[in-house]
Amino acid sequence: MTAFRSNALQKFRTPRVSEPPKARPLLNLNLKDQNYVDARMIKTGFDPNICRSNFLVKNFLKRGELSQARILFDQMPHKNTVSTNMMISSYVNSGNLYEARELLDTMLDRTAVTWTILIGGYSQANQYHEAFKLYAEMHRWGTKPDYVTFATLLSGCSDMETTKQVVQVHSHILKLGYHSTLMVCNSLLDSYCKSHRLDLACRLFKEMPERDNVTFNALITGYSKDGLNEEAINLFAQMQNLGYKPSEFTFAALLCAGIGLYDIAFGQQVHGFVVKTNFVWNVFVGNALLDFYSKHDCSVEVGKLFDEMPELDGISYNVIITSNVWDGHFKKSLDLFRELQLTKYDRKQFPYATMLSIASNTLNLNMGRQIHSQAIVATADSEIQVGNSLVDMYAKCGRFEEAKRIFARLADRSAVPWTAIISAYVQNGLHEEALELFNEMRRANVSPDQATFASILRASANLASLSLGKQLHSSVIRLGFASNVFAGSALLDMYAKCGSMKDALQTFQEMPKRNLVCWNALISAYAQNGDGEGTLRSFEQMVQSGFEPDSVSFLSVLTACSHCGLVQEGLQYFNSLNRNCKIVPKREHYASMVDMLCRSGRFNEAEKLMAQMPFEPDEIMWSSVLNSCKIHKNQELAERAADRLFNMVDLRDAAAYVNMSNIYAATGQWESVGKVKRAMRDRGVRKVTAYSWVEINHKTHVFTVKDTSHPQSGKIMRKIDELTKEMEKEGYKPDTSCALHNEDEEIKVESLKYHSERLAIVFALISTPEGSPIVVMKNLRACRDCHAAIKVMTKIVGREITVRDSSRFHHFRDGLCSCGDFW
Repeated sequence: MTAFRSNALQKFRTPRVSEPPKARPLLNLNLKDQNYVDARMIKTGFDPNICRSNFLVKNFLKRGELSQARILFDQMPHKNTVSTNMMISSYVNSGNLYEARELLDTMLDRTAVTWTILIGGYSQANQYHEAFKLYAEMHRWGTKPDYVTFATLLSGCSDMETTKQVVQVHSHILKLGYHSTLMVCNSLLDSYCKSHRLDLACRLFKEMPERDNVTFNALITGYSKDGLNEEAINLFAQMQNLGYKPSEFTFAALLCAGIGLYDIAFGQQVHGFVVKTNFVWNVFVGNALLDFYSKHDCSVEVGKLFDEMPELDGISYNVIITSNVWDGHFKKSLDLFRELQLTKYDRKQFPYATMLSIASNTLNLNMGRQIHSQAIVATADSEIQVGNSLVDMYAKCGRFEEAKRIFARLADRSAVPWTAIISAYVQNGLHEEALELFNEMRRANVSPDQATFASILRASANLASLSLGKQLHSSVIRLGFASNVFAGSALLDMYAKCGSMKDALQTFQEMPKRNLVCWNALISAYAQNGDGEGTLRSFEQMVQSGFEPDSVSFLSVLTACSHCGLVQEGLQYFNSLNRNCKIVPKREHYASMVDMLCRSGRFNEAEKLMAQMPFEPDEIMWSSVLNSCKIHKNQELAERAADRLFNMVDLRDAAAYVNMSNIYAATGQWESVGKVKRAMRDRGVRKVTAYSWVEINHKTHVFTVKDTSHPQSGKIMRKIDELTKEMEKEGYKPDTSCALHNEDEEIKVESLKYHSERLAIVFALISTPEGSPIVVMKNLRACRDCHAAIKVMTKIVGREITVRDSSRFHHFRDGLCSCGDFW
């Protein structure tokens, strides 16, 4: 394929420079000093008053004084067609199509020029349906269109909705004998290409009696936009063989084909030919080259080309700013945007959507609002892309009311803004609200796309609603997104987070195509479910399949090693990050390593690693230290970790205070417990209530500790008492050190019995068939006593019980847990 493109490009010839045309003598007319004479006026009787008034109206319009011109126009006792055409044209140029149409409706004598001016206005405003209606009215009026009318009308055809009208206009062109007019044929060919009817475009191309470089450019562009990139290159080679000179549009279409083929060598060859033919100075071609290199991740080439371009425009800045955003170079993008603001380019065309994406990704609400203000001033906030980006930015920054307000004003509510709000709700943990929005979207008859499903499946996963996830899976299949790698990866993740590794593996095996995202989803699924062996095995299988692991792959591996006590393996993978894979460890990689070392009681190594990090330990790391100190009873380090956490300005919740209080309570230091609780109250942080939930018959049931609010509370309590007796026969003894209150031993035992996860499990036992598996979710970490109790329960009831707490999954079966009691 590359060899063919090289051969095609070897045929490129530098066009010969033709001699400039000889100058022709101009008529000796000075329109500034005398009234101009138009042919229409001669036909209507040479009225000097109309002539003078038209001249004055024209002068007002030249100076941009449209309102003054209209006042004078309205005062004219007699008007001719030229007078009204001038006013209609001015209204069209100012974008006021309503006034232009009002004037046309008052005219009794309408020429083809009159109709064509307003048709052109509708076409430029992308109101192609109105343009075609006006053309039909022109026919009913009895005015014969000319070749300019056809070319103007067809310029507004830009999508498949216009195909039927274009075919009808084609029949009129044939009937009126304009099928041999090159300008009309080129416009018709371009319309067929833009409406994605390349079959009709190719047939017209073959039948055209005359062609020029515009003809070839239109079809080459049509091929490249429809993904027929080989055909586009073939046609370019044919164009060269026939001696037609390429223009800036030719090179832009060729580079678009190169993007579609993802062939950087071909684009570089085109670049060389651009230099050879001296088109490198052309800003339109330069922008096409910038776009080509940016979409091939050639950031160095993009920067170099931008600096060397002899002429820049707003599009040049748009492309390079967007390229830097894709590469994560947000500061460079901001600097370039500030530079763009100092130019005189059209502010309405500034990359507001791109800049808003930076605000979204960095959760920078102040920046987002500044960009929003600038978009309003430039009247760009009504643009579809900008509107969608505003919804996304405000939603991701947690300003849902503002996001909804902008969403309500959007002219085009496609799947994009719906998905933006749904995704933001999911990212902010508002999963039920996201599901309600998704249902609202369906009621509005807006079809979700793969991005919508990826977001809503995350909500289903976080709610652990397997039944909802399966419903969504069927919708994904029905709408044809099953082969999409992102939708497939979201499905895999959903099944894994709902505790169904069997369905997760089946989803992976059924994927027709797999990329790095799919493999990462599988590796993460094993890690979440506490299967260290499966995690490492799938990681090695991915590498053997030819995929290079990224930072996400390694994070899942390190998480699995941490949860499964695979310290040596974790150290090896962490050390290979920089050495073999050239990946700079991020904060989350260090956090996993700290967690792994602390879980294993290797506190000295953990502290040494934190001291060597290129950044200060954060709340997550010190919380890992504190949690492990509680397990390994390292009170000295626990106090140091707690002190670091208590002095943090932005402490997320009361977990640090609760953990330190529990450490003191476990050793009976009740005075210290009281001090910690007072400090917690003084700071105004509150303990998060522990709750568990279970899905039964498509309904979610939520329980808190000692919860008696459930309709079947009596049955649940009786079943717990009955089960506790059987557990004691099996050797279960309550671990009262987990009941961290200064109370009698009997009260402690009673409080452990009614922890939220046990209530949820027992409710599932009395509500589902014998032998069926149970999946329960908990918002906080399960205690050691519940972990021991659930192991014994599985021996008695003969069921598999899965509990997903805040750290991972615990799969209990036959008196054992998948974590191997390392947690």
